[in-house]
Amino acid sequence: MKIIVLGATSAIAEATARLYAGEGAELLLVGRQGERLAAIAADLRLRGAPRVEIATCDLAQASDAMAALASFGATLGGVDHVLIAYGILGDQKASEGDLATAGANLGVNFTSAALWALAVAEMLERQGHGSLVVLGSVAGDRGRRANFVYGAAKSGLGTLVEGIAHRFVGSGPRAVVVKPGPVITPMTEGFANRKGLLWATPETVAAIVRRAADCGGPVVYAPWFWRWIMLVIRLLPARVFNRLDI
Repeated sequence: MKIIVLGATSAIAEATARLYAGEGAELLLVGRQGERLAAIAADLRLRGAPRVEIATCDLAQASDAMAALASFGATLGGVDHVLIAYGILGDQKASEGDLATAGANLGVNFTSAALWALAVAEMLERQGHGSLVVLGSVAGDRGRRANFVYGAAKSGLGTLVEGIAHRFVGSGPRAVVVKPGPVITPMTEGFANRKGLLWATPETVAAIVRRAADCGGPVVYAPWFWRWIMLVIRLLPARVFNRLDI
């Protein structure tokens, strides 16, 4: 099995790559931090991956995702699964007052990720098999005052991946958006309390991501109970929802 991980230095991506390594998969890790990628690659080889390649690339700034993806696939000699796992939480208050900051958030979390997803979709459809898995967020299910710029980007990305999944019906490949709740990662280090049942570990989410690449619907919540939590939140009347401090 041949796997491309876009945003391989994220905690969830690294945990997912370890699962693939344990299965003996070949991997290509893509991200901005070359030294960090090299360290992750060395670890994955120790965990059973017979081959791990790295490619240093600023995914948010890539001008030709199609060409870059073709190069990645040529390096591996084929592609079975592609995971898109990069993103930034950003500063909501700064985004509200500074359009450049908001644009950077939207550019990383939606525009660039969407273009990579479309490039992957084209590649998988041409070859007639493979899986695209994209990390979304429960934040995209309803706009909240605390993070609605980030949530808007994740909402758009989730809709795009669902559309790709619909495009793939009957043609062989599959596409899935995995929507985690809060996860204990470097991205959430600034949060005051990261304990409790609602907080997941990268390893928990990684196991769900790995399963989603093989089976399940086009939208997967991580962990599963977020599907029902978010259903309730989406159904709350605005007069009730607007009183919540979330």
